[in-house]
Amino acid sequence: MILIRFLIIAICTLYIVRSLARMFLPMLFQGMVNKAQQQQRQQYEPPRRPEGKINLDFVPPTRKNAVPDSEGDFVDYEEVK
Repeated sequence: MILIRFLIIAICTLYIVRSLARMFLPMLFQGMVNKAQQQQRQQYEPPRRPEGKINLDFVPPTRKNAVPDSEGDFVDYEEVK
């Protein structure tokens, strides 16, 4: 009698746990997925700037040792058809 009572209680408990898991696990995983998507969007999307505003992040340094265009070698070439 004790074995039958134990089996009935165990089966009912497993059925209840399974039913609750079917209801609550999708909600839990959906919340985790939404949070991960939000973090991903924040990491890779550039921040929105007001239209018309320009922000320069990099200004290349001027080279003082540059050769002017008037100096240097010029190679003549002929176009071959």
